[in-house]
Amino acid sequence: MANKIPRVPVREQDPAIRATNFEEVCYGYNLEEASLEATRCLHCKNPRCVAACPVNIRIPDFIAHIAQGDVASAAAVIAEDSSLPSICGRVCPQESQCEGACIVGIKGEPVAIGKMERFVGDWQLDNPLSVPQITPNGHKVAIVGSGPAGLACASDLARIGYEVTVFEALHEVGGVLVYGIPEFRLPKSKIVAREIDKIRQLGVRFETDVIVGRTVTIDSLLDEEGFEAVFIGSGAGLPRFMGIEGENLNGVLSANEFLTRANLMRAYDEQYDTPIYVGRKVVVVGGGNVAMDAVRTAKRLGAEATIVYRRSEKELPARVEEVHHAKEEGIEFRMLTNPTRVLGDDKGWVTGLNCVQMELGEPDESGRRSPVEVAGSDFAIECDVVVMALGTSPNPLIASTTESLATSRRGCIVADEEGRTSRSGVFAGGDTVTGAATVILAMGAGRKAALAIDEYVKSL
Repeated sequence: MANKIPRVPVREQDPAIRATNFEEVCYGYNLEEASLEATRCLHCKNPRCVAACPVNIRIPDFIAHIAQGDVASAAAVIAEDSSLPSICGRVCPQESQCEGACIVGIKGEPVAIGKMERFVGDWQLDNPLSVPQITPNGHKVAIVGSGPAGLACASDLARIGYEVTVFEALHEVGGVLVYGIPEFRLPKSKIVAREIDKIRQLGVRFETDVIVGRTVTIDSLLDEEGFEAVFIGSGAGLPRFMGIEGENLNGVLSANEFLTRANLMRAYDEQYDTPIYVGRKVVVVGGGNVAMDAVRTAKRLGAEATIVYRRSEKELPARVEEVHHAKEEGIEFRMLTNPTRVLGDDKGWVTGLNCVQMELGEPDESGRRSPVEVAGSDFAIECDVVVMALGTSPNPLIASTTESLATSRRGCIVADEEGRTSRSGVFAGGDTVTGAATVILAMGAGRKAALAIDEYVKSL
C-alpha cells in the first residue's frame, strides 16, 4: 500500500511573485507533511537509495524515525554521514542519485528523500544536537578551500581529534555555497552560515582572505607551519568562454562573476553598493544548473532573461526542478541555438548575440547526440548582457606553486579515489580533481580523503 500513496507536494512561492524577489522558492515540509511522506518508504532489505548516495546516508533509517515523529533520532542518523543536511536537502540532484534509485519510483513518484533530509536538517539547526566529546590527538591538518569538499573533510577530521585549519581565499566561508548558488535556492545567513557554525563548534578554525599559492603555499604549510597533511578542496572556479568574436565587449561576463556579484557581494540588495549591470535583456549561454541560477537571477534583477543552448531540452544537464522553476518564472528557452558572435556598438557595448540554428546528429563521446549547424540559419538575438555559463576548471595557481603535484590536461589535480595525490602528505578532492560537479559528490570526496589522511598521519 505504501507506494500507492501519492507523493506529498511541497509548498512553494507563487511564480509571479518569486520572480521579483530573492526569497527562497521552496518552503519545504512541516512535520505533518514529512511524516506522511515518510510512510511511502518501503524499507527495502537492500536499499538502493543508500548505495546511490555519495556519502551513504542510512536513508530508510532516518525516514523511519520521521514516520514515528522522532526527528531528533532522524537527525542523529543523518549526522553520522553528513555535516550539511540542510544544504544537501536543497541543492543535491536527488533525482539522479538517491531518489533516482528508489524502488517506489519504478511505478510512481519516488520517495521525497531530499525534501525530508531538508526538513530534518532545518529542524536540527533550531534544535542542535549535542557537540560530541573530542579528544585531541595532537596532529594538525590544513584544508585549502571552504566549499563542500573542504567542509566535509574538516568535519570528519575534527571529530576524530585533529586540529584543523581551513584556508579560504574569499572574505566569507562557504565556497560555492556562498558565491555560486543564489539566495532563492540556498539562503546564506539562515542556512549556510548556521551549518558552518556547527563545524566551528567541533573546533575547526577558519582563516579567510588567504590565497594559497600567494599568501602561503602548500610547501610552506607542510615544511614551515607544522601541518602534517594538506587537503586541497579549492573547487573549480576558473570560467570558460567560447572564444568567439565580441567576447571582449562590455556586457559579456562569466556566470562566475555574475553570480559572485549577486550572491557573495549581495548586488541584489539595495543596502549594498556592489555594481551589477543587466540592462533590459540578458542572454545566458549554457544549459546546466549554473546557467539556470544565472538566468533566474537576471530575471529577478529586472531583465528579460533568455537561455540559449545548442542541444534540445531533453539534453539539458540542469536539474529538472530548476528548469521547471525557470519556465514558471517566465524564462525564455532558445534550444538548438549556438552563438557565433557577440554584436556590439561603436562604444564597445553589447547590442546582441548572433546565432545559428542547430540540429542533433550522431551521439558524441558523452552519449549525447552531437549538435550540427544548419546551413544558412544565421539570426540575431537582441540583448544588453551576455552571460557565459559554459563550465569551469580549477585555478592553476595552487598546482603551479606546489612541488611535485601532478595535474591532468584539463588542469585538474590528479588524485586517486581516496584523494591521494602525487605528493606525499597532499590530498585533494571535489571539483579540483573532477572538474565542476555536485555539492554531494564533493562532500563524498572530502570524507574519503579524511579517512586516507588519518591513515597517512598514523603511519608517520
